[in-house]
Amino acid sequence: MTPSAPGTVILSPHFDDAALSLAGLIGQLPGPVTVVTVYGGEPASHHPVSWWDSVCGFSTAREAYRARRTEDARACELLGVESVVLDHPDGPYGDGGELTAVDACLAELPSDSLLLIPIATNQPDHEKVRDRALAVAAKLGRAVPSVYADLPYTGHLDEWGTAGADQALGRSHGFGLAYQDMTSRHVLRVEHDLTLTDDQWALKREAVLCYGSQLAPLAADHGMLLARKGPLRAERVWAVEPVEPTAGNGENDRNGGEIKGS
Repeated sequence: MTPSAPGTVILSPHFDDAALSLAGLIGQLPGPVTVVTVYGGEPASHHPVSWWDSVCGFSTAREAYRARRTEDARACELLGVESVVLDHPDGPYGDGGELTAVDACLAELPSDSLLLIPIATNQPDHEKVRDRALAVAAKLGRAVPSVYADLPYTGHLDEWGTAGADQALGRSHGFGLAYQDMTSRHVLRVEHDLTLTDDQWALKREAVLCYGSQLAPLAADHGMLLARKGPLRAERVWAVEPVEPTAGNGENDRNGGEIKGS
């Protein structure tokens, strides 16, 4: 299943990541917008419920999956986006195989579609999605996807939502390692920098609340998740550009992500 001639495609590793990370910006992106959930496959019946799903209140893996599909449909309808679900089961229920459904999805996208992928802050599943999408885009000769700050993970810096956010990510050992990994290989130029207005926040809060089964354990890990000045208050997207050769030696500057556009 692939998007129908979208203007923008957001690769969301899990069902809630696009809403948590981009609900405010979605209305500003070229439309129509499609959210593609990569880890959207139904768990096989032999899998016991995972620790995370148990903490969310579910008794079985399939109960959790079906509830999440319902939550996601409600959020996507609220945000006015199309939903596409790939068939890779979530981490605890997967076989550890390659994310081949990403290949097929990207191969069928129009060449001028805008593709957004997570920067993958502190999330191995997100990193797999990011790296697969970058590799497939390069193989297909597509433009390098833009990367978005996956929230709440990237949003815990004191500087989040300020002009110093990129510099802080470049220094942080707690929340900046994915940013630093990307800037060791690419130049990141800020493409969208949004601190949500009250109206945008109200819509985002409503969309996030659609994923109610996730909120208790997320709040346990991330504190005041839905606080107005919490980690979801600002959203950020970077364009990814090649590192220019360093003058004098012709080699790539490994520190080339010196934060342009922040």
